[in-house]
Amino acid sequence: MDDTKQALLDRIEADRDMLLDFYTKFVQAKCPNPPGDTREAAAHVSAFLEARSLPYRIIDPHPEFPNVVGTFECAQPGRHLVLNGHIDVFPAGEHETWSHGGPWSGAVADGKVWGRGSADMKCGTSASIFTFMYLHGLRDRLNGRLTLTAVSDEETFGPWGARYLVDNHPEVHGDCCLNGEPSSPYSIRFGEKGPLWVEFKVKTQGAHGAYTHATESASRIGARLIADLVRIEEMDTPAPGNVGPLLERSAETTDRALGAGASEIIQKVTVNIGVVRAGLKVNMIPSECVIEADFRLPIGVDQDRVLAEVDRILHDYPQAGYTVVNHAPPAWCDPEHEMIGIIQANVKALRGFEPQPTSSLGGTDTRLWRYIDVPAYVYGPFPTGMGTGNEHVPIDDFLHVVKTHVLSAYDYLSR
Repeated sequence: MDDTKQALLDRIEADRDMLLDFYTKFVQAKCPNPPGDTREAAAHVSAFLEARSLPYRIIDPHPEFPNVVGTFECAQPGRHLVLNGHIDVFPAGEHETWSHGGPWSGAVADGKVWGRGSADMKCGTSASIFTFMYLHGLRDRLNGRLTLTAVSDEETFGPWGARYLVDNHPEVHGDCCLNGEPSSPYSIRFGEKGPLWVEFKVKTQGAHGAYTHATESASRIGARLIADLVRIEEMDTPAPGNVGPLLERSAETTDRALGAGASEIIQKVTVNIGVVRAGLKVNMIPSECVIEADFRLPIGVDQDRVLAEVDRILHDYPQAGYTVVNHAPPAWCDPEHEMIGIIQANVKALRGFEPQPTSSLGGTDTRLWRYIDVPAYVYGPFPTGMGTGNEHVPIDDFLHVVKTHVLSAYDYLSR
């Protein structure tokens, strides 16, 4: 490891308390989405940057959804690296169980930081902010440009965060994007599945609950429809190009990062029946059944192919129709890109193993960069407790993610 990189590691260690203080207070800044008001979290980020005279501006197409964007030029021309992370988090349920404080405690206990958003994704966003800070001090030795995008409105695929920036501010596009969403230290994500949310409505005449001879039951038809929709998971969905063999080689890593069985569905369409509503009263035959289904499309599978299967199924259900509520195509980029090798080399130096490239089951803002052909990669902590009680990140993993992002951004901009 060269002297500059070692000096960066030494400074991170010396700044340990300061970094941890920022991270814990970041978790304490309430910003559940919905409703999505991130002004408190954005103010925390802005105050940190301003106190260190780091360049930034607020881009807020909606006043309750501010985005913190900073950029600086390096001494020599070169490539443009974009650091992306979001500041909104999942809402906290009133029945969640927390071992250390509540969802907004930011408690430090048992060698971990606890609270909503600690994993998803204030650990990774903190790493982006610190990377921006450390490399700003080295800009006279680097090439190109570095941009920070700490955005709102990620958790609901909303229009006011990264999507707004990519669509309206081409200066954030860059040549490569690095993100710290939960992935596990053992994996680097180069792609992700695409959500396809579909609402089905079954309508019948309805009747008194004793008069089952008088009408069809919308709920019973809905139950049969659900069983048929789930069979879409049996579709044959081979991955394109070199993606399939790579996912097979990284199967063990995928299961380690996302839980046993994740590798078996990573290249399959999955169907989650998230919402079912039917009936007004126990002694009434329902006249309507509403089914909200979440299809997740793997790499290489488009919306039209899945909806063709839906149409084929609904041919046998004249009482039913559907509406596409939300869709984002699956997104992926080169799994053998230079940034993959950079991250692998730095993790090998820091921890003695090489993280493997794989895809993601859930969605991230990195898809937006991939849609415009900018390669985007995710390296972050384990998704432990993500979106539930006891969400947390070990302090050692937090510092490891910070170090990996700092060193990898340095490598990319110094070549």
